[in-house]
Amino acid sequence: MLTIYGISRTKCGKKASRRLRLQNKFPAIIHVSLISNISIELSQNDFINIEMKNSDFYKSEVILIVDKVKYIVKIQEIQRHAFKSKILHIDFLKVSV
Repeated sequence: MLTIYGISRTKCGKKASRRLRLQNKFPAIIHVSLISNISIELSQNDFINIEMKNSDFYKSEVILIVDKVKYIVKIQEIQRHAFKSKILHIDFLKVSV
C-alpha cells in the first residue's frame, strides 16, 4: 500500500485554500462518517510524484498519515485545474477495517 503524509489544518475556506496553493500545497478532506470530516493539507510535489509512479493509485487503498494518526482511505474525488497540472482539492473516503 502507498503511504501519503499530511498535516491537519484548522483554517478552512477560500482564503485559506488560496494561501495553501501559493505554498505549493492543496486542501483535502477525509470523510470519516456522515457526521465528521477531517480537513488536511497535502504537498503538491509529493502527490504528483506518487501519481506518476503508480498507475493503479486511483483504484487502490492508500495509507494516509495525518499528525501521527493512520487512516486507510480511498480516493473519492479529485478536482484539478482546468489547464495546469495542479490539483485543487481531493476527497478521501475512510475505509472501515
